[in-house]
Amino acid sequence: MKLRNKNIWVVVMAVFIIAFDQITKYLAKSHLFPDKAKTVISGFLEFRYAENTGVAFSMLSGGRWIFILVTAAAIIACIAVMVSKKGQKNLWLFWTLGVLVSGGIGNLIDRIFLGYVIDFINPLFIDFAIFNIADCAVTLGAVSLIIYLVLDLFKKENKDE
Repeated sequence: MKLRNKNIWVVVMAVFIIAFDQITKYLAKSHLFPDKAKTVISGFLEFRYAENTGVAFSMLSGGRWIFILVTAAAIIACIAVMVSKKGQKNLWLFWTLGVLVSGGIGNLIDRIFLGYVIDFINPLFIDFAIFNIADCAVTLGAVSLIIYLVLDLFKKENKDE
């Protein structure tokens, strides 16, 4: 894949994730606010509107500007790696960071303009926090990044032997 095509496609992917996140949050607020729930799969999954002023699991509520600054710094760091030599050479790393950036931007938009993040996906089969599409992107990107880093570490160890 040519460098230019790769960059264009990651932007397309990012715009899709961010738009899907924002549209689903808009729909959640429009149809579920303030305290309605819609069962998706009985006993398994429902959509329920929630406003999260903290980070994961609503921890550290009230640190809006700190969260905005930390999120913005993380997004900038990811983009810096994406445009670096290593980021441009490794497609897995490049796309993984693109997914992380997309999720970060999705929640950053909420924090900046609303002061909180809209969550609405409520798994009923497990005691877990309500979350959103941007959270899914951040989580999947983080898991992919951890796998990449572990495999890269083993690859480097095998080269040293």
